[in-house]
Amino acid sequence: MLLGLAYRILGSRADAEDAVQDTFLKWQTVERDVVEAPIAWLTTACTRRCLDLLGNAHRARVDYVGAWLPEPIPTPVVSDAERSLQLADSLSTAFLLLLERLSPKERAAYLLHEIFDTPYVEIAAMLELKEPACRKLVSRARANLQGAEARHVPPPERQQALLDAFRLAVAEGATARLANLLSAEVRLSADGGGKVPTLLEPLYGIEEVLDFLASRLRGYWANYEWHEADLNGGPGLVMHQKGSVVATVTFGYDHSGQATDIFIVRNPNKLARLSL
Repeated sequence: MLLGLAYRILGSRADAEDAVQDTFLKWQTVERDVVEAPIAWLTTACTRRCLDLLGNAHRARVDYVGAWLPEPIPTPVVSDAERSLQLADSLSTAFLLLLERLSPKERAAYLLHEIFDTPYVEIAAMLELKEPACRKLVSRARANLQGAEARHVPPPERQQALLDAFRLAVAEGATARLANLLSAEVRLSADGGGKVPTLLEPLYGIEEVLDFLASRLRGYWANYEWHEADLNGGPGLVMHQKGSVVATVTFGYDHSGQATDIFIVRNPNKLARLSL
């Protein structure tokens, strides 16, 4: 549960693991007999550590080269204790990017209340705020996210059709099937972190995106091995070359099931924990 919370706050598996490890180390120094609610204590310690790390992460992202995307994770990493659809779709790349609109405390309060069903009185104690101020944080976060479709999840067969059409477009240059599954305003974002060649700016619009996939990306990925995997709460693609993970692909959808976003992660630091 702590890893799931930390990842959603930070958008980074590596940073989330650091936050949970720091929480564990702090827990070793506590006199257990005086802790009335261990889960609340651990959640509080982990949340506060995440807020410290999030401030540092936001400062680092100012100088980030190209588009920043959350680190992709295989869903089973956090799914054992999170069985509901609500928890699964709150892992999507699109939703995690949406959370970037929020201030650190808004983000933590919103996730704790809306995703993890934590009572306001407990969240207020965790964030060292009065309960009315905590309610206001969640209310502002809801208003900021209102109308966004980032948590819409289409039926599995629709997602599989998109994966198949995407592969056909890149491998063979045939884009007709994919065109029917993309929003007219589709956006393609690629995160290389300045460490590998990739797009520095997102591509917008179905014509520009399809042209890039069928011409340029087709050549770049000609020798990649394609593997389907459950990433961030839904079907995605993991690309391998010579035994190493070199890219992942996930998608965002609108209410009608059309793909509004294609997210490609190429930053090797963000792929280091992925494997077949």
